[in-house]
Amino acid sequence: MKKKWVIISFVLFAVSVILALVTILSSKQKTEKVPEFVLLYADNQAENYPTTLGDVQFANLVYKKTDGRIKIDVKYGAELGSEADVINQMKYGGIAFARVSCTQLAERIPEMNVLNLPYLYDDSEHMWRVLEGEIGDDFLNKTSDYNLVGLSWYDAGARSFYSTEKPITCVGDMNGMNIRVQESSMMADMVTALGAKPVEVVFSDVYAALEKGVVDGAENNWPSYVSMNHYKLAKYYTLDEHMRVPEMQVCSEVVWNMLDESDQKIIKECAKESAVYERRVWNDRERKSVENAVNNGTEVIKLTPEEKKKFRDAMSGVYEKYCGEYMDTINKIIEY
Repeated sequence: MKKKWVIISFVLFAVSVILALVTILSSKQKTEKVPEFVLLYADNQAENYPTTLGDVQFANLVYKKTDGRIKIDVKYGAELGSEADVINQMKYGGIAFARVSCTQLAERIPEMNVLNLPYLYDDSEHMWRVLEGEIGDDFLNKTSDYNLVGLSWYDAGARSFYSTEKPITCVGDMNGMNIRVQESSMMADMVTALGAKPVEVVFSDVYAALEKGVVDGAENNWPSYVSMNHYKLAKYYTLDEHMRVPEMQVCSEVVWNMLDESDQKIIKECAKESAVYERRVWNDRERKSVENAVNNGTEVIKLTPEEKKKFRDAMSGVYEKYCGEYMDTINKIIEY
C-alpha cells in the first residue's frame, strides 16, 4: 500500500511540474511580440565584411527601438542576387533594404556619377563633410527618382595605385605602365588620362596578372590589396586615393510607404547610427590591413598636395565626359 502511495505521489509531482512548465511557456509566448513586419535586407559582401556588420547593427537597432515590431533579416554574400538585381527588386518592394554602391545607383540615376569621379575629394574628412552636409542629403533624396529612399552613407575606403617594379611618385611615373582596371569605362579613361594603359582583368585573376607581368600595377583599397595577397607582388603602394566611392543604405519606397511616420523616423535614426558603427569597423579593418602590408615589406608612397593636384588636373576631360552637365555641383564639392 505504501509503495502505491509513493507511485501516486511521484505521478502527481510529475504532473504538477509539467503543468508549471506549460504555464511558464504559455506565459512567455504571450509576452513575446510577433513582429508586424519581417523585412529582407540585401548585401553582396561576405558575412564579416564591414558593410555587412553595419547592416546587422542596423537590423538590431530597428528591432530594439520598435520593441520587436519590425524585424529585419539580413541576407549577405549576394544571396538575393547581384546589386543590380537587388535594386530592380526593391523598385517593386521585393526587397525592403539594401547596401548598394553609388556606381550601381549611377546606372539608373546619372547624376550619382558625380560621387564616383576620380580625385574628387582631398581626403576622407573632405568626403564626409560633403556627405554629411547639404550636398549629401540632396544625393540621398535623388534616389526617389528610382523609387528608393536614401537612408545613410557607408564607407568603402579609398582606392589607390600599387605597382611591382617601380614606385609611382608623380604623374610622369604612370607613362607607359600597364595598369589593371575593373570593367569600367570611367576607370579606363582615368588611367589613360594619367598616361598609362588600362588593362581589364577580373578581380580574381589580378594576382596572376601581376605575377606574370601582364600588368605593372593595379588599384584598390587596403583591405582588398592585402586579402588578395597583392602586397606579396606589388610592393609599392602609392597613396593617391584617386577613388572614394561611397555606399548607401536604401529602402524600397513601396515598403517605406507601408510604415507610419514614427517608424520611418526610427529607421532613419538607426540607419545613421549604424553608419557611424560601420565607419568605425571599416577604419579598424583598414588599419590592420596597412599594418599587415607594411610589416611584410610594402613601401607606402605619400603624394604632396601639389603633386596630388596634378593628378586631379589631368581629370578635366574625364569630368567633362561623364558629368559635364553637373560641373556646378562638382566645383561645389571640390571647394566644400
